[in-house]
Amino acid sequence: MSDAVARGPSDNERPAASLFADVVGQERAVGALRAAAQRPVHAYLLVGQPGSGPRAAARGFAAALLCPDGGCGVCDVCRRVLAGIHPDHVLVERTGAALDVDDARRLGALALRRPIEGSRQVLVVGDLHLALLSAPALLKTLEEPPPSTVFVLLADDVPPDLVTVASRCVEVPFPPVPTAAIEAWLIGRGVDPSRARLVAEGAGGDVERARLLAEDPAFSERLALWRSIPSRLDGHGAVSGALAREVLRATDTALAPLRAEHESEIRMLDEDATAMGERRLPGRKDVLDRQHREERRWRTEELRTGLGVLARVYRDRLADAVATPPGGVPPSRAGTSPGVGPLRPGEAKGYEAAVALVGDAAAGLRRHAQETLLLEALFVRLGRLGD
Repeated sequence: MSDAVARGPSDNERPAASLFADVVGQERAVGALRAAAQRPVHAYLLVGQPGSGPRAAARGFAAALLCPDGGCGVCDVCRRVLAGIHPDHVLVERTGAALDVDDARRLGALALRRPIEGSRQVLVVGDLHLALLSAPALLKTLEEPPPSTVFVLLADDVPPDLVTVASRCVEVPFPPVPTAAIEAWLIGRGVDPSRARLVAEGAGGDVERARLLAEDPAFSERLALWRSIPSRLDGHGAVSGALAREVLRATDTALAPLRAEHESEIRMLDEDATAMGERRLPGRKDVLDRQHREERRWRTEELRTGLGVLARVYRDRLADAVATPPGGVPPSRAGTSPGVGPLRPGEAKGYEAAVALVGDAAAGLRRHAQETLLLEALFVRLGRLGD
């Protein structure tokens, strides 16, 4: 489940510290939000990639802002905010590919309403980095804030066109979570230390990704598949196409844990809605759309992780080549079969070119809709480097 998903408390005595229990390795950001909750201003901008903690932190921050005791963690207000069912804690998500003008107008209308229960409402706005066309409307809303509304804006980054909007907010950065912090967190959850290290390295600073990878028995097999690719390439299109399809099938299986989480999330939200007297889950389509985006992002990150593993294979070979005297046998080839001999002329340059090709593929993955074609082309080029 993404850190966008609100989790309810597991017991009746949730301490204040657990308002930010789902935020890992972001002590500085959490400290800033705790301090801000005591004397809040009208707008905050939490900047960080998905999985680094901004959404989970926004939820805890909203609880602290709405709680009559400043975020006790045990009262009814805190519990309902953390469960995602408090009427004065509103999550505003985009309705299309971007946070457009209609979304900005909807936010402006919500900002003007009176709080339903207390003296303040908190509007959490996702994907601000996709609000390029609606920036003027957002800026107007932020420059004329109602005194009873606190905005918490979330962004992966701040594009140049949104610098003015960002300047109206207190910015709280969320850098990628350090690998060591993710590893320690996984071990604290009972994950075997050796697997925790492997998962943390493959998570790319994303805590939610690490959590699901730790529960995925096929993760190690997928890493092994990517490591095997250089030895299986021969420069022919048929082999490259087969490898691309094999990689994509493995990537499909990687989505299974996330899809199971999403199904569980919908069930929990349906139960919460029923308990609140709703006939059906309000905003169900928005939740499903957000889940679809998360699955797409997960798939892309899974492929980027694999490409990172592939790049490391070539970097390791390059390091061996650089350290090997002319005509010598690299350490990685010592003791191998008789058919694997000394370093060939130009082989080191081939490894350097391979690292660059893999890096270009990883950079282009997010904007390339044809994953199969991208991988096939990459594998053909890699296979021909030694020709």
